[in-house]
Amino acid sequence: MAVTVQSLPQGPIAANTHIITDTATGKIALVDAGDCTDTLLSMLSGGAVEYILLTHGHFDHILGVAALKQQFPKAQICVHALDADCLTDEEESLCSWECAGQQTMIQPDRLLQDGDKITFGETELTVLHTPGHTKGGVCYADLKNRNLFTGDTLFCLTAGRTDFPGGSDEDLLASLIRLKNLDGDFTVYPGHNRATTLDYERTHNRYMRRMGK
Repeated sequence: MAVTVQSLPQGPIAANTHIITDTATGKIALVDAGDCTDTLLSMLSGGAVEYILLTHGHFDHILGVAALKQQFPKAQICVHALDADCLTDEEESLCSWECAGQQTMIQPDRLLQDGDKITFGETELTVLHTPGHTKGGVCYADLKNRNLFTGDTLFCLTAGRTDFPGGSDEDLLASLIRLKNLDGDFTVYPGHNRATTLDYERTHNRYMRRMGK
């Protein structure tokens, strides 16, 4: 197996942190960080954390980022350019709505755009800009190992909310069509709740099953 994926719900709304380990080298990329718990740190022990990848900037996915950066200073914090302000502004991250004063501000190391590549060891992730839940929402596609990290764009049997600032029904539907039209099947690792597969969602997800191309 070229990669392993471990998922740990963390933070105030149990957002999933996904730990992607390149098995050939032990290099690691994290997807989202709602907290930086002892459990998470123990799961990372012995690995080389290269990236902290954010699917979007809402507080429940980023509250652990600053603490993780302290633990792994060489790890690059990556977020889409349109959600970058969430890392330095509690209004933008919505932290002021639910947990004011709990966010530690930090600057990203890399601003992502659609089509960017994230490489660690022998593993490569492709950045897919999938707005709708936020303007800068992204998914990360591992085309070789057929894994898809969808944040709050696509969940098992449902999809992300669009009623927050920056949300858009039209953009989310376009993003879901883009995911539906990806070639072949993927294991889908969403931002909340359990993993699923893209084929299952194409057939059973109420947002996807009636979509055209």
